[in-house]
Amino acid sequence: MLTCPICAAPLSAVDNGVACPANHRFDRARQGYLNLLPVQHKNSRDPGDNLAMVEARRRFLDGGHYAPLAKRLAELAAERAPARWLDIGCGEGYYTAQLAAALPDADGYALDISREAVKRACRRNPQLTWLVASMARIPLADASCQFLASVFSPLDWQEAKRLLTPGGGLMRIGPTSEHLLELREKLYDEVRDYSDDKHLALVPEGMQQAHSEVLRFKLSLNTAQARADLLAMTPHGWRASAERRAAVIEQPLEVTVAVRYDWFQLDR
Repeated sequence: MLTCPICAAPLSAVDNGVACPANHRFDRARQGYLNLLPVQHKNSRDPGDNLAMVEARRRFLDGGHYAPLAKRLAELAAERAPARWLDIGCGEGYYTAQLAAALPDADGYALDISREAVKRACRRNPQLTWLVASMARIPLADASCQFLASVFSPLDWQEAKRLLTPGGGLMRIGPTSEHLLELREKLYDEVRDYSDDKHLALVPEGMQQAHSEVLRFKLSLNTAQARADLLAMTPHGWRASAERRAAVIEQPLEVTVAVRYDWFQLDR
């Protein structure tokens, strides 16, 4: 199932890690994850979210603010009942844990390029296979997964297609133009609009959109910590001015959460 990120040969368990026939070896960290991100595939010393961003997201999500999003993802995954699934860009593992609970008999994998995120994610469910790896070079075999999840994450569509079995699919969860609109209006003089379906132009040949829905609700953030964490886990935490960010943190905030679920299925 796992493949070598250097030569793409199959990986087998050895000692406290995995190795391929060419003897490329990768040790399992004491937290339980495998680091399958070779140094030559890194764009920086520690790519992905840093510790502060990971901790902000963990506090916010564990506070239940996005619980309806995770619940609906788990329901949609359970309806499809895959034998093997992968969470691409799992972050600190909040949504991954919900998927694992909904798919108790399936073989689950999760990856992120951020080592700090995966170190914390693997505490949520040690039975899953947790990987530090590149989304552009996912170290899993061709046609090995029936279900892929991509939640608020960048996505390599060709890699997703490569991983899917015929009839399998990708569940992409991303924001609509309404998402956090009130927050953006407080942070910027001009709120840039964007198309909710621009990602449809990226879907590769052989994959079809088979389902789409939007989940929308109002969210009240009554603590400064929750508001600060929301800022820290979004691009607005560094794009907006320090003055505008401080003003948001000071006052209670009600925002619209509006997220789109798209299921793209690989032709049989």
